[in-house]
Amino acid sequence: MNFIARGKRVLEIEKNAIEQLAQYINDDFSNACQLMYDCKGRVIVIGMGKSGHIGNKIAATLASTGTPAFFVHPGEASHGDLGMITQDDVLLMISNSGETAEVINLIPVIKRIGAKIVGMSGKQHSTLAQQSNVHICIAISEEACPLGLAPTASTTATLVMGDAIAVALLEEKGFTADDFALSHPGGSLGKRLLLMLKDIMHQGEALPVVAENTTVKNALLEMTAKGLGMTAVVDNNGLLSGIFTDGDLRRILEQRIDIHATAISEVMTKQCTTANESMLAAEALNIMEQKKINGLLVVDQQQQPIGALNMQDLLRQVFYEFNCITTAF
Repeated sequence: MNFIARGKRVLEIEKNAIEQLAQYINDDFSNACQLMYDCKGRVIVIGMGKSGHIGNKIAATLASTGTPAFFVHPGEASHGDLGMITQDDVLLMISNSGETAEVINLIPVIKRIGAKIVGMSGKQHSTLAQQSNVHICIAISEEACPLGLAPTASTTATLVMGDAIAVALLEEKGFTADDFALSHPGGSLGKRLLLMLKDIMHQGEALPVVAENTTVKNALLEMTAKGLGMTAVVDNNGLLSGIFTDGDLRRILEQRIDIHATAISEVMTKQCTTANESMLAAEALNIMEQKKINGLLVVDQQQQPIGALNMQDLLRQVFYEFNCITTAF
């Protein structure tokens, strides 16, 4: 009994199946994507058996990435659910053989309705391929099942081709993280994408801020009291002049500067990175990682500091729910 060898064999077969798909990313693939891109209605995915299960996932991926879509079971379609389909829709019909009766039997009615059909099968000359407006081939050389019976590599190929369609449409539509968040408001994903800086920043009395003429010593006391490892420095009008951080402190200590007599304005970082309160937490986290900084000041339109946060705040808030979920399991 060598389960490891058998498992690796399956992975190798399925990897080869995916590699074979590259030849089918061609004009037919482009034309199918164009049909869905131009669709005035919905992309309706239809498939039977294992193809149906994969089709359900493809429909969900399309819907969550900017292409309105839903799945219809071919059996239910024959008993009333065809009423969901209009002439403005595009049907993505999946059948590995291209001859699945429950799928093929729907084609005459769909054509009478006037909807377009994108067929997806492993047979270039199947009935589905011939009756579709556009056909995407997903042929593979072998199934991972040694009997050649259980859909394995073929369903993997179908799923990957569905992802290729969804992502191609996503990019063409200019779908953004904000758009993605609107369809994923729940759970850790929604929290990560929708959380804004105004929801988590330290503000009011918790905001570390000192005047330009404050000594380094007193600035350090402010930093210690607020516990963010930084302080904003403002001018006489309360507008941001710069920032002083733990990193700045280490640099001036090396220079043997007198912290009792030196004004903070002489050692602060003047050109500092700032954010606005409507910025997404995920975006701020990305900025801090790229700039290699641990603190971020939030300013209003007049450049007056209204909030502050550090890397720990972002990581704790952005991933708190995710950590709770994984810990529970």
